Amino acid sequence: MRSSNPVFSREGSFTRESGYAGFGTTQTPPAGSPSAGNPYGNNPYGNNPYANNPYGQQPQGGAPLTDEQLVEMYNAPSAGPAATGRMTLDDVVARTAMTLLTLVAAGGLAWFALPERNFGLAGVASLVAFVLGMVISFKRSVSPPLILLYAGLQGFALGAITKVFNSVWEGIAIQAVLGTAAVFAAMLIAYKTGRIRVTPRYTRIGIAIAMGFVLLMLINMVASLFGADMGLRNGPLGIVVGLVGIGLGAFFLSLDFAAVEEAIAQGAPQKESWRAAFGLTLSLVWIYIEMLRLIAILRGDD
Repeated sequence: MRSSNPVFSREGSFTRESGYAGFGTTQTPPAGSPSAGNPYGNNPYGNNPYANNPYGQQPQGGAPLTDEQLVEMYNAPSAGPAATGRMTLDDVVARTAMTLLTLVAAGGLAWFALPERNFGLAGVASLVAFVLGMVISFKRSVSPPLILLYAGLQGFALGAITKVFNSVWEGIAIQAVLGTAAVFAAMLIAYKTGRIRVTPRYTRIGIAIAMGFVLLMLINMVASLFGADMGLRNGPLGIVVGLVGIGLGAFFLSLDFAAVEEAIAQGAPQKESWRAAFGLTLSLVWIYIEMLRLIAILRGDD
């Protein structure tokens, strides 16, 4: 199934359409070749993508293996995903941890280095992070340095924004972090236990709601520039909007989980774990920002 997350769905990412591990990559034999006209000419097993794998293969034209060599090969442990350069869950966890640690470190730097209510550098960092995020999302090849740079810039912007919120509502930073962690844990448990299944219908409905939400927020932002207040970020309506925003972030996480699971099953290259880390980071940043806004509304003027 093709994910609707732009990070995972574009050409070159780990999907069936991208051809990783041989899926979706059939080749038409030239006319006159032995396989031309053969209904089994495009058999994927006849054009094994792992045909050049050195593990357990006898060199062409080499001397036949002895009985001792065959026994040794039989008893040797099989090559796992790490040995063959394929993506594993451990790879995704490690890269995601590196990305989040970079984000948190940059956030801490902004928290301690910037004076309160200094939105200049934070605004620039946020804008550059947005542009980098778009570049990474639609880039064919994975670039770990760009992903870490995005995490650093986004973390710097979040650190400055969080400091402003915390100066008004003391302790809101910890509350937002705990709330984000709770949403992530709940979604992971729900996905692993099968309570949430990422089906095409589920994806279509979620993406439609997300598009409507983003459009509404853009309209609200433009209206605020002209001094109009639509009430979408305060009062009872603001609470509803905040809950919907957090729900959409949870929805994005489910798409990320499904994309990671499919990539591992299809044998995506190890480097693609960076793309998975980037997608998970995007979803967590979304949830954190919405959590900050919701808690601020709930706490009011306290």
